[in-house]
Amino acid sequence: MDPAKTSDATLGSWRSNLVLRVASAAVLAPAAIAAAYFGGPTFTVFWAVAAICVLWEWDNLVCAHDKNPVLTIGSVAIGGGALLLLLGRTGTAMALIVLGMLGAATLASKVHRIWCVGGVFYAGALMVGPVLLRSDAALGFVAIVFLFTVVWFTDILAYFCGRAFGGPKLMPAVSPKKTWSGAIGGTVAGIAGGVAVAWYAGIANIATVAVLALILSMVSQAGDLFESAVKRRFDTKDASGLIPGHGGVMDRVDGFVVATLVAASVGVARGGMESPAQGLLVW
Repeated sequence: MDPAKTSDATLGSWRSNLVLRVASAAVLAPAAIAAAYFGGPTFTVFWAVAAICVLWEWDNLVCAHDKNPVLTIGSVAIGGGALLLLLGRTGTAMALIVLGMLGAATLASKVHRIWCVGGVFYAGALMVGPVLLRSDAALGFVAIVFLFTVVWFTDILAYFCGRAFGGPKLMPAVSPKKTWSGAIGGTVAGIAGGVAVAWYAGIANIATVAVLALILSMVSQAGDLFESAVKRRFDTKDASGLIPGHGGVMDRVDGFVVATLVAASVGVARGGMESPAQGLLVW
């Protein structure tokens, strides 16, 4: 085979995939920002739907013949948790998701139990984390935009820096295409984006916010690698084909899940359930 033709075909495939990725992002990103802007039921339903999609993808991937009962009980836990979040009962919503995890443990076979339980936790974190941060009346929207910006800038610049500069692989056994140049470029971009949002919103102590953005950028990349490891463990390329050019919902929110879990945990630890966004951003 002519190497030049092979190279042209590879470049053409990459360009086609990039167009799909950009088109999908052009729809999904504004939808996520609009949901965050409106908050309330709109935001909760948005993330509840995303969480159930992720649970479906996860269970298809890891649960084999245990999929249907585990998916059912997990979806009930997430749907019920969303309703409780709308009623302001965050603690009860979390307890219901824990019950969903226990139900998954009961229904799954021993060989799949840990994986099936992990799926309910993973999807539940995706729903509860953002909704909890957004519930802060003072800085909820700012916190979500901050989180979006750090994660998205990290992901986008890691992709382009990795392709532009190449170099040593970050973790070839898990994700052969990811490079140290991409990881560093993405981290710098995530910090810059997070600082820009905080500065525009009038948040004080920008140096501390920069450190926070650094941590969130790093854990979002760890979340990306974790999902890659799970897919490699179960020998699949994409979680599903729900999003053209991106694979599945889980492929798009893998870094966000971990980042939002860390951000919400920091926010609650410092600001309590009443002011988690202030706990995250005000130092």
